[in-house]
Amino acid sequence: MINQENAPREEKATTLPASRQIFVRLHTAAGPRWGMVIQGRVSAWRGEPWDGGALEDDLGLLETLSLLAPATPTKIVAVGRNYAAHAAEHGGEVPPEPLLFLKPPSSVIGPGATIVLPPSAARVEHEAELALVIGRRCRNVTPAEAWGCVFGITCANDVTARDLQRRDGQWTRAKGFDTFCPLGPWLVRGLSAAEASALTLTCRVNGTVRQQASTGEMVFPPAELLAYASSVMTLEPGDLLLTGTPAGVGPLTPGDMVEVELAGVGRLCNPVSR
Repeated sequence: MINQENAPREEKATTLPASRQIFVRLHTAAGPRWGMVIQGRVSAWRGEPWDGGALEDDLGLLETLSLLAPATPTKIVAVGRNYAAHAAEHGGEVPPEPLLFLKPPSSVIGPGATIVLPPSAARVEHEAELALVIGRRCRNVTPAEAWGCVFGITCANDVTARDLQRRDGQWTRAKGFDTFCPLGPWLVRGLSAAEASALTLTCRVNGTVRQQASTGEMVFPPAELLAYASSVMTLEPGDLLLTGTPAGVGPLTPGDMVEVELAGVGRLCNPVSR
């Protein structure tokens, strides 16, 4: 059985400016809890972080705790072909407007949890992405208003069964398998829209760089994507918007370790098995 709430110990948190905050979601004996990282220690947070809440008891050093995915979305909205080089490597063109699709919430796993390759897929690939976590209900907002709906950002891997994507002609099955949306390691709050559009995004497999680009290379920047998505559907607090992947996607095989890193934000690591 796939345990999507299980994750091993994580590395130390990235040092961030005082204006930014790190929230983690933790596995505890009493069940999942939210916490805030303060100088390498985690203090429990009452309720969901986007609902206000308050600090509670100390839970210990970050590196001694088991981390879960830092969101429990009602929906995962994702965007295809949002980096020109990625569109080109698959023989496609950049769309005239954002190309939206959905991934099921059941695809979410946390840092350290295992990506399981399904027997029906012959080629499964990584797709490193910047993910936005929504902080308040968002509907029909403008690009100028959109960033005010974002609670924070994290790393995501839009794992894709490429052969099934090509065979089906639409993307639900190829991107919807359990474990196909690793997320984490934590949620970083306090970046501006401009800062989120100037991050280095890297994917490594077994230590070798496969993908690397600036989030500034997106065809449609994050705030514009969010405004567009909100014109289609209401986004609720805790929902995810995955913003697309750069060029360099490649296969995953059993035994691999895949990493997605946003410089200055965090690094998400997941093993791969069949």
